[in-house]
Amino acid sequence: MDCIFCAIATGGQTAHLVLEDETAVAFLDARPLFPGHVLVVPRRHTETLTDLPAPEVGPFFTRVQRVAGAVERGMGAAGSFVAANNRISQSVPHFHVHVVPRNRKDGLRGFFWPRTRYASDEEAAQVAARVREALEGRDGG
Repeated sequence: MDCIFCAIATGGQTAHLVLEDETAVAFLDARPLFPGHVLVVPRRHTETLTDLPAPEVGPFFTRVQRVAGAVERGMGAAGSFVAANNRISQSVPHFHVHVVPRNRKDGLRGFFWPRTRYASDEEAAQVAARVREALEGRDGG
């Protein structure tokens, strides 16, 4: 498997590291939205969030939380955008969380795509029910 993030995690590929421990590796994005844009990846190859073993979720996101605070403080940012893709739009098939420093009027808008509304409260209720059923395992998932 040729995974650039695994190569960074093992030292086989250079990157500007900001955090490295047994759980995660965090490094500057090579194509940042703004200076200080960091990617946080699980040290062990994991393709998506749903593949990350449950006992590793908390420790991993503790690192994301620490990096978000450090990015804000280190870059003098008013806040941050923290996001991850799961398969769709995931440029590298190794789970990663983007931590992007944000300031008012920095040029980024919302979630970067058009937002919509549910056609009715009934439609919203049906969608919520589908997700609840999936959580309860009634759909075989």
